[in-house]
Amino acid sequence: MDTIIAIKDFLWDYVLVYLLIFSGIFITIRLGFPQITKLAESFRALKRARTETKKKGLVTPLQAFYTSLAAQIGTGNVAGVGAAIVLGGPGAVFWMWISGLLGMAVIYAESVLAISFREEKDGEVFGGPAYYLKNGIKNKALGKFLASLFAILVLIALPFAGNMVQSNSIANSVQSSLNISPVYTGAFIAVLLSFIIIGGAKRIGKVAERVVPFMIFLFLLHGFAIIIKNYQMLGGVISSIFSNAFSSQAVVGGVVGVTIKQSIKNGLARGLFSNEAGMGSTPHANALADVDHPAEQGMISMLTVVVDTFVVCTMSALIILITNAHMVETSNYTTVLQNGFDIALGGSGNVFFTITLFFFAFTTILGWYYYGESNVMYLFGKDAINYYKIFAIIAVVAGTIISVDTIYTISDLFNGFMVIPNTIGILLLSKFVLDKKKEYDRLNVSK
Repeated sequence: MDTIIAIKDFLWDYVLVYLLIFSGIFITIRLGFPQITKLAESFRALKRARTETKKKGLVTPLQAFYTSLAAQIGTGNVAGVGAAIVLGGPGAVFWMWISGLLGMAVIYAESVLAISFREEKDGEVFGGPAYYLKNGIKNKALGKFLASLFAILVLIALPFAGNMVQSNSIANSVQSSLNISPVYTGAFIAVLLSFIIIGGAKRIGKVAERVVPFMIFLFLLHGFAIIIKNYQMLGGVISSIFSNAFSSQAVVGGVVGVTIKQSIKNGLARGLFSNEAGMGSTPHANALADVDHPAEQGMISMLTVVVDTFVVCTMSALIILITNAHMVETSNYTTVLQNGFDIALGGSGNVFFTITLFFFAFTTILGWYYYGESNVMYLFGKDAINYYKIFAIIAVVAGTIISVDTIYTISDLFNGFMVIPNTIGILLLSKFVLDKKKEYDRLNVSK
């Protein structure tokens, strides 16, 4: 176990952060800073997105947008932000924003590729990194190898190990705040998940379209209430985020003093983990969008990073810093934000946090389930999907009743490994993405 932890820490601390930063900067420059030049157009594209699909097997751009958000907004927005601030100080929030800015360009590229190289099988549409790695890379042997490797890594990291962690987080929170046994929580999650996934990608998209806006609104509503209640602290908190981001001296961050290097590393790493840009997960949802041109969904998908990192993660960070919840010593980073709610709202804060965590984690389970299904289809074909559904449901139930410390580490490790083949593909196919962007711009000019 110590060896697995050492590999995971080395991978995230010394390989993936730099790989994701490099790819983010490279794609940003190559595409002409789309996160800035295309931001206003992204909002217009989202506003005019069609509400009905023209083709069987596809979902509306909004449903793809919310399914992607469902997976992105999860425990990373809770435990991830808490860990970033405890380990990296207030300045880590600034570097989280930087990761979001770079991630917007990467997620644009992922979406363009996902739609461009998706496949239709038996009336259903599937897409994602496995498909654009296989179909897009000119060296077919390399493409097929990277595609198969990615598909295997996804299945281990997300619908199985990852979803066990998500369901475990729900069960622990429900037990601590409402004193409900994890067994009952597991059964409830299993029934709810079964009902939704029977309807396939379309039902997942429809559920996400209704639940995700509600859960974000509810979270922001309580967040603003906490900020208003402690408005006199806000100026100092914002000042500390910027000053500590560039301070060459040790700053206070939770139970230890941290340096600017730790602030940068933790802010970037946790931000990238939260918005999932470069991991190759969100392209599975965006691949199903019924749009006239791949670049259209590319622009819309950039807004998922805006919501995830610049809205939800930022609100989590402000709650933690305003209440000084990061100063309470803890070994479980999920409780950092929970402490913030408890400090600000008392007993009702704990209940609300449980509700928030349930929505965040369950919608992630839905998104990650679908991402797994797409890769089961790639590896084993349609006949294997029914077996996959059974195992996926068993995994979330098991996650509520067993200790998942080892599973958590394995999930983090394979999440990290996913980045490598996906990033190689994005870099190799970056010219294709640029050509699609130019094509879309020409079409818009000619209208």
